[in-house]
Amino acid sequence: MSEKQHSIVEWIVPLAFIAAAGWAIWHIPAYMLTIAPPSDESLFGQVRSIHERNDVTPDAAGLIGFIDVWDLLAIVMLPVLAIFGTMTVRRAGMEFPSWRAADRLSVFLGRVTMMLIALLTSVMLYEVFLRYVIERPTLWANELSLWLAGFVFLLAGLYAMQQRSHIRIFLLYDVVPRWMQKMFDVISTALILLFAFFLVFGSYNQVFINKLYRWETFGTAFDPPLPATIQPMILIAVTLVGLQAVVNLISDWNAEPESHVGPDDIDEEEIEALKRTLGAD
Repeated sequence: MSEKQHSIVEWIVPLAFIAAAGWAIWHIPAYMLTIAPPSDESLFGQVRSIHERNDVTPDAAGLIGFIDVWDLLAIVMLPVLAIFGTMTVRRAGMEFPSWRAADRLSVFLGRVTMMLIALLTSVMLYEVFLRYVIERPTLWANELSLWLAGFVFLLAGLYAMQQRSHIRIFLLYDVVPRWMQKMFDVISTALILLFAFFLVFGSYNQVFINKLYRWETFGTAFDPPLPATIQPMILIAVTLVGLQAVVNLISDWNAEPESHVGPDDIDEEEIEALKRTLGAD
């Protein structure tokens, strides 16, 4: 796999994906009320009330139940943009060279995470400007920042797994033969999958039934659905991390062993700078 020249498409597609995902997530109650409406009448009324209060396009006629044309367009564009983004993403020079389809998806979601960080920073700067310059703070910037930060944290974990940049202890790994390193890789991957399985198995009802299906909100003036969206995303992200760990195991199975201790890990310029700072010869 060779590196290719980057283009503006690599940034436009993640931003479009974020826009479609943001619209779809905000209007999840419309999808629920149409596809799987709550059987409990009071719960149905509660979710419907939230949807009617938060609907961005209340005047748009419903095409299918509570789903209007914009809701339908957003949910259709999500997989389209994900596939297109996976096809068009390019590896940067410092990124890990593994480039299977699953790797490209993780790298594309990494690009989405980068755009989320830029949006998060913009929201925070906007709030600082309004609060301290104009003295008219918003009612939504703090919760929106928390919301975006939650997705950044979860998606960054998937990108870190694909890049092999998660925390690892190499003290024992580097001194054993390659066949034992492979055994360690299998054991670590199995433990990741075991953790993901029990987390999803043990939390499924609590997360998807009690949080998502009830569309639990944050309880503030802005009242975003943080519990209803972040908690399901935790299970989704952990599942993706587990799958990426399996892909990593397959990709690295026949790779040459790497040494993580040695002169290459020593930054001579940084050492010299430290010596000058401390006044050492």
